[in-house]
Amino acid sequence: MFIKNIIINFKRYSFLLIELVKREFKVKYKRSVLGILWSILNPLLMMLVMNVVFSHVFKFRIEGMNFLVYLLTGLVIFNFFNEASSTAMASIVNNFSLMNKIYIPKYIFPLSKCVFVFINFLLTLIPLYLIILFTGTEGTKAIITWAHLALPYVFICVFLFTLGVGLILSTISVFLRDMFYIYTVLMTILTYVTPMFWHISMIEESSMQVAAIFKLNPLYQFITFARTIILEARLPDLNSFLICGAWGVFMLIIGGIIFRSKQDKFIYYV
Repeated sequence: MFIKNIIINFKRYSFLLIELVKREFKVKYKRSVLGILWSILNPLLMMLVMNVVFSHVFKFRIEGMNFLVYLLTGLVIFNFFNEASSTAMASIVNNFSLMNKIYIPKYIFPLSKCVFVFINFLLTLIPLYLIILFTGTEGTKAIITWAHLALPYVFICVFLFTLGVGLILSTISVFLRDMFYIYTVLMTILTYVTPMFWHISMIEESSMQVAAIFKLNPLYQFITFARTIILEARLPDLNSFLICGAWGVFMLIIGGIIFRSKQDKFIYYV
């Protein structure tokens, strides 16, 4: 019955969700000459900067892999999680005036933020694939195979996971505004404990136990899943499919439960 109500409610307010996402695009690219093209150009420019910094300045290398593709595969997924969860966190607080005037399902606001950032994330895949096609040397060249058809699966898992985290953060931030500052610190820590510019083997060489702890990071699982397909041109094993799916569904359920249990009290604190 509860699931049925969610589906009916979602259909009823799907138009509002679309309008909120459209508003996000209009606000972000207002008075911009290139407009939505910045969703492609910005990550492409960032990728070039990252290439110079890590490949040429710090001279990071991973044997047998195109390091630029390795780095950027992790970066686009991590950046999606970072931006989507951060904007979702502020969505309830920032839309209080609208909620105070008419009835709107409150989950629509964090959901619209995540959908907007997810669309931008999909656009960043264009420059990523350009780099996959036109960079790399013999022996490190990433190739596009049929295994890439499994990438939408992990992208959906990341989206569900991020939405769940966004629902939790948007709930906490209503009652504790310090969460905005705390989360900035947490994301800084997460940047370094997630293997974006380094490889997990660096940890495994010193301690398998510590490496096992690092692997508990859901972002590690999502990024490794994508890298297996993009860099190794093969499908991840069944265990990876199950872990990524479990993290996505689990976090969405937990986020939904927490958000639903507290949403009626938002009006007293926002």
